[in-house]
Amino acid sequence: MPTHIDDILSSARRVLKIEADSLIAMADSLDEAFVQAVEMLLAAKGRVVVSGMGKSGHVARKIAATLASTGTPAHFVHPAEASHGDLGMVTRDDVALMLSNSGETPELMSLIDYTNRNLIPMIAIASKPDSTLMKAANVALCLPPAPEACPMGLAPTTSTTATLALGDALAVALMERRDFRPEHYKMLHPGGTLGAKLQKISSFMRPTETLPLVNPDTPMVDVLLTIGKYALGVAGVVESGTLIGVISDGDVSRNIEGLSEKLARDIMTTTPKTISAEARLQEAVDLMNTHKITMLFVTDGDQPVGAIHIHDCLRAGVS
Repeated sequence: MPTHIDDILSSARRVLKIEADSLIAMADSLDEAFVQAVEMLLAAKGRVVVSGMGKSGHVARKIAATLASTGTPAHFVHPAEASHGDLGMVTRDDVALMLSNSGETPELMSLIDYTNRNLIPMIAIASKPDSTLMKAANVALCLPPAPEACPMGLAPTTSTTATLALGDALAVALMERRDFRPEHYKMLHPGGTLGAKLQKISSFMRPTETLPLVNPDTPMVDVLLTIGKYALGVAGVVESGTLIGVISDGDVSRNIEGLSEKLARDIMTTTPKTISAEARLQEAVDLMNTHKITMLFVTDGDQPVGAIHIHDCLRAGVS
């Protein structure tokens, strides 16, 4: 391998290790202050106002978006715009979450003064425990000492990674305390792939009248006609309304010798994989991928009420 390739990979690995070590150190250093921050955010009647300047501002926007999408109302306020009227976005029902690696960002001062003057609870994340921001906060979350991954020690790298990860930790802790579930997540993510994955199978399954069903004594010649007619690659074997087996193209291939003399019960697989109509599309895809099959019968108890094919999931945007 050429030397320059080794150098590039060595640089990348060094950066990732430095940042990974900082995250481990932060996980080990968490204390009651983190618990107090979560409880303060849970108690908020209004929104979480997240703010930061420069690279911290970019991280703050992402933290606000993560909080908002996981059940904690939040929005970003630009600190430089705050002193030009955007302080009106902050109410006494809110909680402020302010980010600054140094804790001395000048643009944050108007927000600090405003929150203190109006008794608005404030959580600070910074790396300097004796900084202006940390001293002004009701709860101070201090980043553990760690070198920036930048070789000059100047560009925010390790510090922004740690701040972002701490924001994720707050969001997940809040989700768990709120008992935030997939159905809640779906309401906030109706569009795109995420929304599709959370859709219930009942909205996409093929109805009962279109199912390829036979009884156990159906001759295999007729079973093959049923499989071909409905183009799902399988037939379900039903007895007294109960799904007792399936016959797939694979089952047919494995029993091709003397097939015309056999009945459905002779070659069916007696442990069919099924799924509930209340399950989500992603669950169906995961089940099909795990068992290397392309469709599932949807059942209510043991009774088939529909079917979902992998193509139905792909059309919905889930794969």
